[in-house]
Amino acid sequence: MLPAPAFRPRSSPTRQIATFLGTLALAAAAACGGDDQSDQASGENGGTLIVVVPAEPSTLFPPQIVGTQGGAVVSAIFDKLADIGPALETNGDAGFQPRLATSWTWATDSLSIAFSIDSAARWHDGKPVRAADVAYTFRVYTDDSVGASIRSLLGNIDSVTVRDERTVDYWFKRRMPQQFYDATYNMYILPSHLLDTIPMAQLGRAAFARTPVGSGRFRFARWESGQRIEVVADTTNARGRAKLDRVIWSITPDLGAATVKLFAGDADFLETIGLENVAQVAQSPSLRMVLNPALTYNFVAFNQRNPTDNTQPHPVFGDSLVRRALAMAVDRKALVRNVLDSLGRVAFGPAPRALMPDTAAFSQLPYDVARARALLDSAGWRDSNNDGVREKNGRELAFDIFVPISSVTRQRFAVLLQEQYRAVGVKASPVLLEINALQERIPQKRFDSYLGGIAANPGLVGMRQSWMSNGESNEVKYSSRAFDAFADSALSSFDTAQTRRLWARAFQQAVNDVPALWLFELQAPVVLHKRFVVPPLRADGWYSDLAEWRVDPTQRIDRDRIGLVPAGGGR
Repeated sequence: MLPAPAFRPRSSPTRQIATFLGTLALAAAAACGGDDQSDQASGENGGTLIVVVPAEPSTLFPPQIVGTQGGAVVSAIFDKLADIGPALETNGDAGFQPRLATSWTWATDSLSIAFSIDSAARWHDGKPVRAADVAYTFRVYTDDSVGASIRSLLGNIDSVTVRDERTVDYWFKRRMPQQFYDATYNMYILPSHLLDTIPMAQLGRAAFARTPVGSGRFRFARWESGQRIEVVADTTNARGRAKLDRVIWSITPDLGAATVKLFAGDADFLETIGLENVAQVAQSPSLRMVLNPALTYNFVAFNQRNPTDNTQPHPVFGDSLVRRALAMAVDRKALVRNVLDSLGRVAFGPAPRALMPDTAAFSQLPYDVARARALLDSAGWRDSNNDGVREKNGRELAFDIFVPISSVTRQRFAVLLQEQYRAVGVKASPVLLEINALQERIPQKRFDSYLGGIAANPGLVGMRQSWMSNGESNEVKYSSRAFDAFADSALSSFDTAQTRRLWARAFQQAVNDVPALWLFELQAPVVLHKRFVVPPLRADGWYSDLAEWRVDPTQRIDRDRIGLVPAGGGR
């Protein structure tokens, strides 16, 4: 449990923090201007990137990846048929860039797409990538026993068939704006020659899940449990070797220890920096902050099913009146200001603001403690014994908030939520869990609530997966026919104005239903060693163009000179 401190606003940010967000874009532009000159000066490859991460992935089997830690590693090892362009446009195929497919052809009725596989593409064991691998991949991602987290995003694909060794056809159930995105973005192609003899239900437990063989520009090197995962450049890759020799993910659950590693020079990259460390980074001669336009949003998820019997409604969160009261009892603006200062803003709903077509077209539930108390009264929850906690039918109005122990930010939010809920007679108890233990409980619905977040996909197609009734990642079992209808119609429409109106109605429905307390969006930069030259970070994942990262040859340190032999523990 976490103690509840006095609730008070944080002091105003320092001059360095206050000016950081306003100048970071200009600094990024200046850095890009210098990149061209460096490219002309040297085309050398090489270097080691050490990424410090707060949690260890449970698997490297792509269909079962959950979270950015495993997602970053898998993105380096595996490839897609095509990748989305920098604009992250999900409608049509404009901007998509060839990967394993060199070209594609649409049928005249737009209900099928034929992809031509690169004849030079090879798996890391030397075997050629074939059309059969693509068809096999679709079967894996859609098999019930595999339980792929993105299976609900593939529902419009009817089938995938092999035309010949180098040509594969995708067939669709209906014409929709995101057909090409559906066929390419969500599936990493798998090597059927290594996996097709393993029963589908056992794929996630096979050796491949810890020693994967892909076709990406990095190949898997090793995984030392609890310590590190390493990938190295694939020097024979058809699209050219990665510019770095290796990337190492150093597993450090404690943010304080991770930050120490960064400042000591034992790590090069940290995705989340504490507000208290921003000024120190700004003054560091070896580190810099890089704009990270991540599509993430954070919330307290309210489980609508009973954790001990998922066939029954949750005794607290099964009532929409109670969920509305819990939302109105929280001063979200004050919480975000207190915890994040200028590096965060209030979340508006089940998507980051950047993806919402019109945030002014729907309204938020107000912060209103008096109305929250009245709603709880009307729902039958009253403090009959004057102990400060409401009861109903002999049960206290109490619940746990699971919080990952690796996130200091979420711990702070949980403590402040506990205090605000106490003011309306609600007993909310933050409980710290290791991230893997939390990720095990969530799919099984063995929780009251948890403080988590989602790194959203481009566009709003992720609604099918995360918040629509049949979505595999709808962890709270939110079920609203109205939300489903509005979201499905918005995703199906080719009319931009109509799409905007439909999304506004969908978001309003989600705000009113309160499947979660929409809490905050981070506006924090990532921290990177200054010797690295990187392209602009993509909003759907800082690691998306990792193969293009490089080290300025004039700034190399000892670990950048190791070459492609195993890196060991040397710095």
